[in-house]
Amino acid sequence: MDLRKKLLIASSNPGKLREIHALLDDLGITLVTPDDLIISLEVEEDGATYAENASRKALAFARLSGLLTLADDSGLEVDALNGMPGLHSARFSPLPKATDADRRSYLLDKLKGRSQPWSARFRCTVALATPAGDVQLTEGVCRGEIIPTERGRAGFGYDPIFLIPELGKTMAELTMEEKNRLSHRSRAVQAARPLLVALLK
Repeated sequence: MDLRKKLLIASSNPGKLREIHALLDDLGITLVTPDDLIISLEVEEDGATYAENASRKALAFARLSGLLTLADDSGLEVDALNGMPGLHSARFSPLPKATDADRRSYLLDKLKGRSQPWSARFRCTVALATPAGDVQLTEGVCRGEIIPTERGRAGFGYDPIFLIPELGKTMAELTMEEKNRLSHRSRAVQAARPLLVALLK
């Protein structure tokens, strides 16, 4: 594959970027970020689905940069909260400028008094967009449950309270290699790999 081929990852989230780099580094393409290209673009993520948000973001960055672009939207869906926070996972806390810790605390407050286990899933949709406006979508899901005490220092977001029962570990206790075998984002990105290879040929 042409080493000059570039893929723009439409994210400034350091944890997300590390995961995607680890998943795609072996493809022999150059992965770049908006910061690398000195691009500043705010895309309103107010769609009705993960796919709509991911597509909107990927298209906006692809058209501005002239590069094939990968964007994703993901969320945590908790059954005891009727699928919340879902699309609003990153904006779940009512606090202004809420941190990941604030959002985890707010979620656990919402679950107080509800019977356990608190079954949940992480869901992710990846969008690959070309500057011409073509979009292809893939999805990944990781099932587990929410626990009331944080465990682990790796990962980000809700990872420290998301337990994967078959491993007995939270997402924040996994190594990058372990996480990239089973996470929602890794499954969506892995499904996008053949599409990516075909688009860059």
